[in-house]
Amino acid sequence: MLRRVLAFGALGAGVVSTALSLHTNDYDLNSLGIVRLSRSACAVVDVALTYKRELYYREWDKTTPEYKAEKSRVHKIAAEKLLQLICINKGVYIKVGQHIGALEYLLPKEFVQTMKVLHSDAPQNPIEDLYKVIRQDLKREPTELFESFEPEPLGTASLAQVHKARLKTGEVVAVKVQHPYVKGNSRVDMKTMEMAVRILGRIFPDFKIQWLVEESKKNLPVELDFLNEGKNAEKVAGQFKKYSWLRVPKIYWELSTPRVLVMEYLEGGHVTDLDYIKRNKIDAFEVANKIGRLYSEMIFSTGFVHSDPHPGNILVRQTPKNDLEIVLLDHGLYANLTDKFRYEYSKLWLSIMKIDRKAMRKHSEQLGITGDLYGLFACMVTGRPWETLMQGITKVKYSKEEKNTLQSNTSQVLPHISDVLEQVDRQMLLILKTNDLIRSIESTLRTQNRMAAFWAMTKCCVQSTYAEQRAQETTKSKRWRLELSERWELFKLNVYYLFLGLKAALKQML
Repeated sequence: MLRRVLAFGALGAGVVSTALSLHTNDYDLNSLGIVRLSRSACAVVDVALTYKRELYYREWDKTTPEYKAEKSRVHKIAAEKLLQLICINKGVYIKVGQHIGALEYLLPKEFVQTMKVLHSDAPQNPIEDLYKVIRQDLKREPTELFESFEPEPLGTASLAQVHKARLKTGEVVAVKVQHPYVKGNSRVDMKTMEMAVRILGRIFPDFKIQWLVEESKKNLPVELDFLNEGKNAEKVAGQFKKYSWLRVPKIYWELSTPRVLVMEYLEGGHVTDLDYIKRNKIDAFEVANKIGRLYSEMIFSTGFVHSDPHPGNILVRQTPKNDLEIVLLDHGLYANLTDKFRYEYSKLWLSIMKIDRKAMRKHSEQLGITGDLYGLFACMVTGRPWETLMQGITKVKYSKEEKNTLQSNTSQVLPHISDVLEQVDRQMLLILKTNDLIRSIESTLRTQNRMAAFWAMTKCCVQSTYAEQRAQETTKSKRWRLELSERWELFKLNVYYLFLGLKAALKQML
């Protein structure tokens, strides 16, 4: 009798909770966890069967062009199926899909290229869905708050979409509104993806991205709080107020909530929009230098790092005085690096610059990498092959051949890349993602071989390491000696890069 009561009680609770969920989400069946879970399970099984039916139905000679072509074809089919699931389930799924689109060093290029569309063309919600969120959070009708509200979004992301609007006071603003069902679905979605990753890991032993799910689970609650995003924007604007060329949108706090963020509207072209850059006579090298300097200081000096620098979040524009401005958007995700991490990461970069393998191993170990994996880790950090590192990354220009070599070797070392990502200090994961996105921007701008980039980064590394050493010293005399030593190192650094610059200029003249 007791079992029967408990069974009916559980069933009743399930029905009631399902009904409440449907009512809360305007009777949208897509908001139900069981629907999203079932759809995800079907998609995972479909992908697995696709590989079994199209690729693993026979023994292949994996060195033949036929096998490579067939594998590429099946990867593309599987990636399209996964993209279809992501676009239907939306929300957190899009966020993870965007991560996949940035993992060029880890996943097959067919998956990476297919998912990159999510950075700029994520599915959007009807305007009425966003008005509902505004009404719920601000307790007022949108028509009471805004003189006008453009129905077509400026941009659509995984968690929200942004619309241009005009306040009753006449000020033009950008209004970021969270997708209505993201928060409610996020917990179920993360559990579902955790299960999917485990299943795929069993089918493909090299597919080890459990760390990606763990990082997403940790970062998602932070990204879903738009008030936190506003605080991040104000903090980074304060840290870099010395740079008149950096613009961060002002926040309208009285109109902002955890799901609605109203901010200053700043115009500009995407940093990778080459037509816009050419049309407005913007110097691509100046753009790359300013972004490089900004991110070098974030990573090595302040430790507060904007961790989503994809092209849609960095705008460029020319002022009426023909000065270049960089506009930094979307401040939801920041890495907060510890002093110890910044010190070890700075020392690792300096050891790479000096081609000091012993120091590379030592500082890689301090960042969690054991044994001979330090070499692969150094390649992942720099985005350059080992042969180039051994010749000196400041001496060998980045080339198309080098890129092809790096991509062709990726599949061979894939299991070891997964080992590196499992071992490495968790702070490093967002930095690797940030590095990849910045390199992608430089690749589009064709500015990879700038000496200024190495100069700015090396300078920040030197300053970071000496700052940490001074912080550990208790006597004024030792801190003074360290300060003199730092100035001497920076002087030598400036002379060295001046020499390299003159040498390159003379070579071009001849």
